Amino acid sequence: MIRPTILIGLIFSKNTMAKITEAQHNEKAVFVGVIKQGDEERQVMEYLDELEFLAETAGAIGVKKFIQKVDRPDSRTYIRSGKLQEIKEYIEENEIEVVIFDDELSPTQLRNIERELNIRILDRTNLILDIFAQRAKTAYAKMQVELAQYQYLLPRLTRMWTHLERQKGGIGMRGPGETQIETDRRIIQDKIARLKEQLKKVDKQMASQRGNRGSLVRISLVGYTNVGKSTLMNLLAKSDVFAENKLFATLDTTVRKVVIENVPFLLSDTVGFIRKLPHQLVEAFKSTLDEVREADILMHVVDISHPNFEEHIKVVEETLKDIKAIDKPIFVVFNKIDAYRYEEYDEFSLEPKKQINYTLEEFKNSWIAKENTPCIFISAREKIGIDKLRGDLYKMVAEIHAGRYPFDNFLW
Repeated sequence: MIRPTILIGLIFSKNTMAKITEAQHNEKAVFVGVIKQGDEERQVMEYLDELEFLAETAGAIGVKKFIQKVDRPDSRTYIRSGKLQEIKEYIEENEIEVVIFDDELSPTQLRNIERELNIRILDRTNLILDIFAQRAKTAYAKMQVELAQYQYLLPRLTRMWTHLERQKGGIGMRGPGETQIETDRRIIQDKIARLKEQLKKVDKQMASQRGNRGSLVRISLVGYTNVGKSTLMNLLAKSDVFAENKLFATLDTTVRKVVIENVPFLLSDTVGFIRKLPHQLVEAFKSTLDEVREADILMHVVDISHPNFEEHIKVVEETLKDIKAIDKPIFVVFNKIDAYRYEEYDEFSLEPKKQINYTLEEFKNSWIAKENTPCIFISAREKIGIDKLRGDLYKMVAEIHAGRYPFDNFLW
């Protein structure tokens, strides 16, 4: 039998989360979401589709989705007892291995749901942290993810000690669980403090590296995860940044020098944003996002083929506000026009016109064109519109470059 002290050491060893997931690939999972007041069922289903994509990225197989309409989530079990019983019967009949919720659950909710279903429970935050742990390649990214994991686990430490609840009173049995919890809480707090100190040192080194790049114009790629930023980076910089049709394929900031005609600039690719991005990750990756804050131009890449691309734009804008980078000049790049699908709208239909009922030409002449933000429609994969993109970038970079180096004659 593993002693509690050894158990906790195993739970919080470096990158344990990633190792657990890698060892349990292709687990069968079900997903749970709620429709609150003001929510649309269609939108909640799309959120669960994204949650399933996240789970597939982590190595799970989505089997079924459960939705319940509630005024507000239950403080004890998030969903009502009837739906909980329905899920329990389903997982027993279908040998489900994990249940994933589309919101961050409180420690109490996690503990109660696990007790009711007798199965491993993950919430959206835990799932995203797990994916980040798998995807982190450099020592810096691994430290950032580890810090976020510890910050997430600290308030949930009691849940790890439910095996001690059977111990009541008696001689030699008073309070061993609580004592050990306090010990482990102190260990984790020490680890968090140590990681923060290590990250500060690396941040200073990275700030020094950015300062050594001189006054070259800097463009940073931003956008929702899996919109094609890395593919576009490879195309413009002729580089080999890892690109894959999965969420969070890129975690580490990559910077490349690009020259269009005779104008040089630096192009950086950073981690993608996502709806309900865990605040622990936002905090841990804030220093990585210095490339975004210090950029001269933000190239906001949007997947025009995604049914929720307008919401994705809002998520990115909110995240940019959080990291204090929303005041930068923004160039919107609508990518994946090759994958865009249009369905003709029935004028006699009682349903309102949806995004899919608009052609690309109609989009170009809609609110997108009325915005003062410059934009372009391209396909990075099929290399459609890339020449015009290069031309637009040349004009923007040349204008900034001319202001910094007024005596350069590259424009003449």
